[in-house]
Amino acid sequence: MIGYVTIGTNDLPRAAAFYDSLLADLGAKRMMENDQFIAWSVTPDQPGLGVTKPFDKKPATVGNGVMVAFAVDSATKVDSLHRRALQLGGTDEGAPGARGEGFYAGYFRDLDGNKLNFFCVG
Repeated sequence: MIGYVTIGTNDLPRAAAFYDSLLADLGAKRMMENDQFIAWSVTPDQPGLGVTKPFDKKPATVGNGVMVAFAVDSATKVDSLHRRALQLGGTDEGAPGARGEGFYAGYFRDLDGNKLNFFCVG
């Protein structure tokens, strides 16, 4: 149902370097870009993530209660990607661990303060 999610940035080159490195670990690559916007996806038929400078030219701000969640195939992958996000300058928003029966996740904020997580079920 979800085609892509877009989050804002005030520094597109910095955000691009963060997500190029982090999302490469998922096999994602840039699928679309211009001077205001970059989108990554594993394949064109799967949901993607876009980072954009706001269309209205006002500063990008973090949406309170908004979060982007990336599904991965194992707790080991959650641990690895969460650690990578922090190495790239992201901040911890909840260390990887079990969050109820069969749900494992690690939460972080990107360089612009957007909240994201990696999770697996099972």
